[in-house]
Amino acid sequence: QVQLVESGGGLVQPGGSLRLSCAASGSIFGIYVMGWYRQAPGKQRELVASITNGGSTNYADFVKGRFTISRANAKNTMYLEMNGLKPEDTAVYYCNAKDGPARSYWGQGTQVTVSS
Repeated sequence: QVQLVESGGGLVQPGGSLRLSCAASGSIFGIYVMGWYRQAPGKQRELVASITNGGSTNYADFVKGRFTISRANAKNTMYLEMNGLKPEDTAVYYCNAKDGPARSYWGQGTQVTVSS
């Protein structure tokens, strides 16, 4: 089992920045990819960005150039640096980790609200 705990959400004005963190614990040796997803009210959960053990990254088009995903393997932690935030970025952001084709773990989520 893998446990994931997100932190760093909050209220920010349009154009502002936030940094989300996801701390992984438990049986983390098998994790091969981690990612950030988000879910806005009334919408489906969607992928924001992902990063593999090798450092390969993938971003949704709507965050390219604004968000940066990274991992500190020694700290078992993943980050999402969010710049140029827009009201439409408002959502609950979830950390995800996969250690097998059908094995996916989720954090409890952290709220990000972009509003003036």
